[in-house]
Amino acid sequence: MWIDGFEYPPQRYYLLMHDMWVQLLPNGWARVGITPFGVHLSGHFFMCRPKAKGTLVLQGQSMAVAELNKTVVTIKSPISGQIQAINPELEHHPEIIQLDPLGQGWLVDLSPTQWEQDLAHLAHGESLQAQAQERMALEPQRSDEAP
Repeated sequence: MWIDGFEYPPQRYYLLMHDMWVQLLPNGWARVGITPFGVHLSGHFFMCRPKAKGTLVLQGQSMAVAELNKTVVTIKSPISGQIQAINPELEHHPEIIQLDPLGQGWLVDLSPTQWEQDLAHLAHGESLQAQAQERMALEPQRSDEAP
């Protein structure tokens, strides 16, 4: 699904307040990444360092640190869980996040620990379009053209 020029695959879940996506994997884990809109707002990624494998994170809390155009920011986890895998490309090619945010630019795989509770804060399904447009409207510096 395309919303205002940005792709939002309908099978994924979104923590829109932090511009993050979650995709459930067949093994029960959840793959996590930054939405194309979030990447558009962020600019160039010069470094992305997720927390270590085995670390427990809570929804909305820091799961990684990224260096952007002269700024260091924390990346918030869209769900609670334990980090099971870190994208190995991030260490040497953090720009993969901006080049392919919905594919090769994923950040971590988590084993969810509070999926049912976290779902209440995730956008998905029929309400996704309206919620994503509401989120986008909060960014006054945003260009009306998608990348």
